[in-house]
Amino acid sequence: MKRIFKFFLRLIGWLFLFSLFIVLLYKWVPVPFTSLMAIRYFENPSEEIKHDWVPIESISPHLQLAVISSEDQNFLNHSGFDMKAIEKAIERNKTGKRVRGASTISQQTAKNVFLWPNRNWFRKGMEVYFTFLIETLWSKERILEVYLNSIEMGKGVYGAEAASQLWFKKPAAKLSAYEAAAIAAILPNPRLYRANPASSYIQGRKSWIVRQMNNHGPFNLN
Repeated sequence: MKRIFKFFLRLIGWLFLFSLFIVLLYKWVPVPFTSLMAIRYFENPSEEIKHDWVPIESISPHLQLAVISSEDQNFLNHSGFDMKAIEKAIERNKTGKRVRGASTISQQTAKNVFLWPNRNWFRKGMEVYFTFLIETLWSKERILEVYLNSIEMGKGVYGAEAASQLWFKKPAAKLSAYEAAAIAAILPNPRLYRANPASSYIQGRKSWIVRQMNNHGPFNLN
């Protein structure tokens, strides 16, 4: 029993050190491939993966604002978890209405880069752990940069540059406010929705996001 206990203790220690190493590495190094990309590949090997990493300076400020306005309006103020949004989601879900999550951009980044898209308690616990790590070791700018370069934005499409080229045939740096809002509008289900041409539902979401962008106004990641 002692040997087994020591083995698991060492294993946990090595896993902790590895997680720390990989999070520190990605603080500076572009993320070439995420766990979500790997999962999608094994689900459908014939699906081409489009992913072009670009620095945040090459991503339109409109898209940066669009995802903050639509996905996580308190991104600049919280430490990884939006407790007010979580409380609202819990209350809404108690009413029996459509289940709504309250994942922040930080949580989504942790899940997409390091984990897998399940809803069991173990995976959620790991999400909390990796969210804490990136919020502690990365800047808000870096979290948003990794998020915008790794999130799924279409079938086989990951990141702002690939999405911009697919949906609007232009670099991510040149997206307009309405184009950025269209991409942000499909994020609840990017494998189902299209940014361009947009359905009436996505048009409605796009208009709502543009209003939120106007209400939010300029922001500073530093």
